[in-house]
Amino acid sequence: MRQTVVCRDPEIMGGTPVFCGTHVPVETLLDYLEAGETIDDFLEGFPSVTREQVVAFLEEAKDRLLESVP
Repeated sequence: MRQTVVCRDPEIMGGTPVFCGTHVPVETLLDYLEAGETIDDFLEGFPSVTREQVVAFLEEAKDRLLESVP
């Protein structure tokens, strides 16, 4: 059973998907990675997010991408 990593609540960041238990949008992680930054750089800037959350998010994103390929 997987733990929920991404939450969406209209009361938190206007419903933007965030790492559960934080106010950090998951898109921020993707922006960091797209800019060539590392996961460690992201975690240093957003200490309320855990490495486990980041890894779980990336694994889920990978699984969903692979499932969508015909």
